[in-house]
Amino acid sequence: MQWLEYVVFLQLVTTWWMVGLIWFVQIVHYPLMASVGESNFADYEYAHTRLTGLVVGPAMLLEAFSAITIIYLRPIDIEAYCSWIGFGLILMIWLITAFFSVPMHRRLEKGFDRKAHRRLVQSNWFRTLGWSLRGILVIWISWQVFVG
Repeated sequence: MQWLEYVVFLQLVTTWWMVGLIWFVQIVHYPLMASVGESNFADYEYAHTRLTGLVVGPAMLLEAFSAITIIYLRPIDIEAYCSWIGFGLILMIWLITAFFSVPMHRRLEKGFDRKAHRRLVQSNWFRTLGWSLRGILVIWISWQVFVG
């Protein structure tokens, strides 16, 4: 296997790590935040964001690295538009994270806020959709490189 194939495999693994994680967060974790209770919520939210960063940070960075590498050193089997769409989905996810998710988490660190919680859950559907579409695209890209 050539090194660029390792990058495609890295993209497959990191993207699907995030697909599984985002669905868990959307269906289980974020909705259950409303049940934590107001007295301990600020401490819970602070720990949540710190620990979540340890789980998602490396995967998101490696996913972005692999996507950018594939754009610039694209294997011949991958159409250029596929790599650009994949990167566009990452960009969309990161922008939603920066402009919606992070500000809502910052509000929640001050204590439970139903409006901020609702916005967090609602905006996270767009990240869930983005990573799900990326997951399908990355399977297609991987198929082209390894099988096709």
